[in-house]
Amino acid sequence: MLDADTKAQLKSYLERVSQPIEITAFPDDSETSRNMMSLLGDITEASHLVSVLQNTEAPGRRPSFSVNRPGGGVGIRFSGLPMGHEFTSLVLALLQTAGYPPKVSPEIVQQIQAINADLHFETFVSLTCHNCPDVVQAMNMMAALNPRITHEMVEGGQFQSEVEERQIMGVPTVLLGGEVFGSGRMELDEILAKIVALVDTGAAERTAAELSAKEPFDMLVVGGGPAGAAAAIYAARKGIRTGIVAERFGGQVLDTLAIENFVSVSATEGARLARGLEEHVRVYDVDIMTLQRAVSVKPGELFEVALESGAVLKAKSVIAATGARWRNMNVPGEAEYKTKGVAYCPHCDGPLFKGKRVAVIGGGNSGIEAAIDLAGIVEHVTVLEFDTKLRADAVLIAKLNSLPNVTVHLNAKTTEVVGDGQKVTGLTYEDRATGEVHRVNLEGIFVQIGLVPNTDWLKGAIELSPRGEVIVDVKGETSVPGIFGAGDVTTVPYKQIVIAMGEGAKASLGAFDHLIRSSVKAA
Repeated sequence: MLDADTKAQLKSYLERVSQPIEITAFPDDSETSRNMMSLLGDITEASHLVSVLQNTEAPGRRPSFSVNRPGGGVGIRFSGLPMGHEFTSLVLALLQTAGYPPKVSPEIVQQIQAINADLHFETFVSLTCHNCPDVVQAMNMMAALNPRITHEMVEGGQFQSEVEERQIMGVPTVLLGGEVFGSGRMELDEILAKIVALVDTGAAERTAAELSAKEPFDMLVVGGGPAGAAAAIYAARKGIRTGIVAERFGGQVLDTLAIENFVSVSATEGARLARGLEEHVRVYDVDIMTLQRAVSVKPGELFEVALESGAVLKAKSVIAATGARWRNMNVPGEAEYKTKGVAYCPHCDGPLFKGKRVAVIGGGNSGIEAAIDLAGIVEHVTVLEFDTKLRADAVLIAKLNSLPNVTVHLNAKTTEVVGDGQKVTGLTYEDRATGEVHRVNLEGIFVQIGLVPNTDWLKGAIELSPRGEVIVDVKGETSVPGIFGAGDVTTVPYKQIVIAMGEGAKASLGAFDHLIRSSVKAA
């Protein structure tokens, strides 16, 4: 199953195993099952501490296998073949089952082990999804640390009929007790917080109270993307009290697959870069507060940043670095069928629509790249572009035009997402030249029409552009002294990671200069 290089790499990883691992295989007569048994054979060859048993009678999905310690205690199961992005998930599951410590803080380990409830999770994935492994690995880790938690990875392509029956239209989708627990990219701390909220109803209120009780910050950075990370690093290096509050560390970078234009790094992935950003920030004395969304900022002697949780943080200066999010079509049916056929990541969700008909909304680079990728998976792709011409690079348009299963409609305004109450069945669009309305029957819609700045929390407090972006000067300062902006949330052109980092550093230096001058005036 594995090539020689991968076998050698696997052997080197499993040399860290010091306790027996017992794998139970649940095979059937499929080709996938034969490949699974071959993979398990490679694993046993790589370590004498791993044994494989077969069970041909137990209920459950097949082909699949469980990873456990002799005598039980770990509830990890892989249904389908964990290759592609999920091979790393398998290796980590083996190591953690054998007692190899996960790379998380002791406090996180204690929180996981303290969960006092029986929880069975299932995560539906596709092997091409770059967000899925983080979720699978987080769930597996919890199952390895707490015997009351079990987790099963389910490869959607192998269990297509179940995917359709359960109306799973996006990955990763996590089920708890058969009901949807969460979908899309989720970090370990986010998953853990949701679990704690389920089993401890007072946890959220206690967290909000703890945040509100914090001493005022000299500089509070709102947003955890490249701009926010750079701003926090530059502030902390000045020796001032620095905080960073964000929904998730990494921001939009977490949803980026390949990065090939970050200076000095020939190629990387968004998730890897995001981890690097967080690791760098944690080198310094920065108070990092994640899973928190800012809802308003109130100017005064001290700025007050109110959070959705009810907490209020105080600071002498604020840097708005909340980035941008996928732009919605804002048509009837879009919100209703989000994750039920309406998707935003072709790399993650494309395999779920294998052999089906889909549409891509948007004719820029991201839209045409999505259409090209999807054309190799689905039956047919319909591209709808609002403009009278495609706006993508010529090389991409040429590639698109060479594909036999792609139709392009220009001057087309999407007017409605149509469904049957459970899933998408089509869409309607208006020909802007004639006013005629057309219907396209399909099963999936991938929206690729750009980004919108996350500035709802700033409305009424500072001046925003007609596009809703934060207006900044050459130092990154906004219309309100002491509030600065950086990154994709601002009017600065060319939304690029490297530019966002530079803008974050500049805004931080500008804010520090403001603090110095303010203290001199006060004296």
